[in-house]
Amino acid sequence: MPELKCTVQTCVHNKQFLCDLDKIQVGGNQAKTARETCCDSFQERKGDSVSNSYTNSYSDVTGKASDCSCIDCKATECMYNDNCECHAGKISVEGSNACHCEGTECATFKCKG
Repeated sequence: MPELKCTVQTCVHNKQFLCDLDKIQVGGNQAKTARETCCDSFQERKGDSVSNSYTNSYSDVTGKASDCSCIDCKATECMYNDNCECHAGKISVEGSNACHCEGTECATFKCKG
């Protein structure tokens, strides 16, 4: 399970640069660069009411943030992708001012080619 650092503070799952999901999904099945990837698990933080109620609607929320998470990765051209699972030791999800998942990226992505 990779160590996950997330700088996307506009996401409801971000707790002090950690993620409170047991598993995230990285998108980018056609990606050749990090910018073509995204965190499909991103959900925009929209004030206090969302952060208080979102835990009831997500079955994979651990309730506490962790520095490790399973990564379901659709970026099949990444050198760390093995059968849609990330095998990097550490990954970094970036996109500090993201409003949508397309504003995020897996900065650890490295194309096989």
